[in-house]
Amino acid sequence: MIKLRAKELLEKNGKTKYWLYKQLGMSYQNFNKMINNETKSIRYENIETMCLLFNCTPNDLLEMTDKCTRVNKSSPPA
Repeated sequence: MIKLRAKELLEKNGKTKYWLYKQLGMSYQNFNKMINNETKSIRYENIETMCLLFNCTPNDLLEMTDKCTRVNKSSPPA
C-alpha cells in the first residue's frame, strides 16, 4: 500500500492541515480523505503542489508499506 506522508511533512515544516487545504484548493471532503489515506487516487497536480510546498520529492511525500489492501479479483486464488 502507498501511504501519503503529508501529516509528517506538515509537522516537520510547522504548518497546519488547514494551511495545506487552502493551498491545494480542493473540497474539504476530498482533502480530508487524502490526508487520512482514505482515498483511492491523488491527482498528479496535487502531488506536484505538495512537493513544491514542502520542498521535497514524491519519494519524500509517498511511502510504500507492506500492507496490501487491493486484491486482484481476476486471478484465481492460490
